[in-house]
Amino acid sequence: MRKLIDTHCHVYDQAFREDLPEVIERARDAGLEYLLLPNINPETLDDLLHVCDVWPELCRPMIGLHPEDLSDDYHSQLSELKSRLDMDQAQGGSHRYIGIGETGLDLYWDKSRLDEQTDSFRIQIEWALEYNLPIVIHSRDSFQQLYDILSDYRESALRGIFHCFSGSTEEASALMRFDGFMFGIGGVLTYRKSVLPSVLPLIPLDRVVLETDCPYLPPVPFRGKRNEPSYIVNTANMMAQVYGITFEELADVTSRNACRLFGL
Repeated sequence: MRKLIDTHCHVYDQAFREDLPEVIERARDAGLEYLLLPNINPETLDDLLHVCDVWPELCRPMIGLHPEDLSDDYHSQLSELKSRLDMDQAQGGSHRYIGIGETGLDLYWDKSRLDEQTDSFRIQIEWALEYNLPIVIHSRDSFQQLYDILSDYRESALRGIFHCFSGSTEEASALMRFDGFMFGIGGVLTYRKSVLPSVLPLIPLDRVVLETDCPYLPPVPFRGKRNEPSYIVNTANMMAQVYGITFEELADVTSRNACRLFGL
């Protein structure tokens, strides 16, 4: 059976409270081998870990603080998450977290907290370097700021994913300079006004992974509905067409990319 990996899904979200077992079953039926779960804030972490405890062979957790979820005392949020990460990675710990995130910058709604978001982002970059974990980066209306920050780590071992990439050819070319990073491609690829069908061919196949970001950003024909991991098949079909390869080839290469990055 074809094997797919959803590298970014929030199946622990309240949107799945009523029917998560059915969502998981549909994911398996669609060929999902792994669901990778980025965290949002300290309050979401226990729900995330519970899902991973119930479906340990399928779900893998990450840990991080989303840029839109910074409280006024965000250093306390970061300290709480870092203590959880430290305990997990200590000798005798579970070593269950496969990545840091999601973190990054979001200036879409509020540009007044750029300094705080930048500080939080840099702190989490240091976590990724300290524990040699990939980092999952959220970026919206913040390309130049993101690029400037990452440029400071160009000579480091930092690696990760540009989550929900939907940028221009110029942005793709600039981000490809960060050798350790993949491009996370989701349902936006299927949207009528998306630039991704023309941008993606410029990105080598060994630099792309699939994601849903569920319950958000469902692909066509599910726009307006709750997104879920099984819908990744629609994105994969579109991506295979863009690259001019078969669905099976696309599934194989994107899954190998994800396994290599996250050590799965």
